Amino acid sequence: MELKGKKVLVFGSGKSGIGAAELLGQAGACPVIYDGNEKIDKEAVLHKIQGGVRPEIYAGELPKEVQDSLDLVVLSPGVPTDLPLVKSFYDQGLTVWGEVELAYETGRGHVLAITGTNGKTTTTALLGKIMSDARDSVFVVGNIGTPYTSKAIEMRDDSTTVAEISSFQLETIEKFAPRVSAILNITEDHLNRHHTMEEYIRVKELIVKNQGPEDACVLNYEDEVLREFGKHIVPKTVYFSSVRKLEEGIYLDGDQIVLKWDGQEIPVVKTGDLKILGQHNYENVMAAVAMAYFDGVPMESIQKSVCEFTAVAHRIEYVTEKNGVVYYNDSKGTNPDAAIKGIQAMNRPTLLIGGGYDKGSSYDEWIQAFDGKVRWLVLIGQTKEAIKAAAERLGFTDIILCEDLKEAVAVCAEKACPGDAVLLSPACASWGQFDNYEQRGDMFKEYVNAL
Repeated sequence: MELKGKKVLVFGSGKSGIGAAELLGQAGACPVIYDGNEKIDKEAVLHKIQGGVRPEIYAGELPKEVQDSLDLVVLSPGVPTDLPLVKSFYDQGLTVWGEVELAYETGRGHVLAITGTNGKTTTTALLGKIMSDARDSVFVVGNIGTPYTSKAIEMRDDSTTVAEISSFQLETIEKFAPRVSAILNITEDHLNRHHTMEEYIRVKELIVKNQGPEDACVLNYEDEVLREFGKHIVPKTVYFSSVRKLEEGIYLDGDQIVLKWDGQEIPVVKTGDLKILGQHNYENVMAAVAMAYFDGVPMESIQKSVCEFTAVAHRIEYVTEKNGVVYYNDSKGTNPDAAIKGIQAMNRPTLLIGGGYDKGSSYDEWIQAFDGKVRWLVLIGQTKEAIKAAAERLGFTDIILCEDLKEAVAVCAEKACPGDAVLLSPACASWGQFDNYEQRGDMFKEYVNAL
């Protein structure tokens, strides 16, 4: 779509919305920002917008005459597509894009896109390093923290964009077509938004919607949904597995990651040479290696980058050791399945801080994964009573309820013995008490370092 001169509504005034408004202004469109929260500070929003763009801003109600004058709507990822106002845009016959579609339509070069319930950020960061070490023009964008829209204008024909893509962003794609995509896994998450597991799976699988036979999709062979999905897609399917040798694909064989393709068997890396630990991270490595390899990066370059890569912040991140107690920040564990990976990575008795915003998750499997490691479960946030009830039903009773994260850290420091670990791995989103999981993790580190 030609954007020049078009009146475009940007729904949402957060980081993604601001990135979209700036990009639209640079593309010659006339952006209008709308936010359903009537209390937003319009001047503060305008102050954040760079590049001389001065959009109109509406909050609370969107005037009918403004809606009638629109040519296009761009939704921020946090805006559900089933809102009455969004439905009215569709009824009006308007094209409704997400910010990913806007960035893809405006940017140049090609895209490597990663989705999945867990592991996206580590895989995206690792693939970003591999590509940046091998190529001149590389952008690492999306859910990892840099809005795709904020970089699209800088992209060249030879650019490679590594994008972490959420289910919220996939809901609104039209032409978005990665050269290589990956779905790392699919477990229960965001059911407050997608309502059913079937819909969540459908949206995740949209990542291959526009891929052709010359493209590739990297899938987790150990995820039954994805194993079946890989049999019926247009791009070539590249499976990875951490538990078995594959006839074709990339897999873990003892302590060696091996790529087997077109009759070749290529040793990639020994797990002992990696700086990131745990089976889930070996899966992330396999996905990133496969994506880079099928985008043409030489294996020697991939191997060097993989061995240099260190863990991302907020994902089983070592914070410090105090009085013989080691503290880990796993604030990125925003759902039970991600938090299971956190507790599985612990190799000492653990005081576990959990709880937060209620996304409609079940906590039984997480609690069952404690496996004798958790000495105390310290709970905060909206879900603390629900998690406490689930834990007690399953026979785990060493539980302490706290008002906030600061109190939880203090309680853990008091209860911990030398040789223990304190792990923030909440199994819940951060909203309600924090702006995002990064802020939650940063505050945890601040409280720990102040002990």
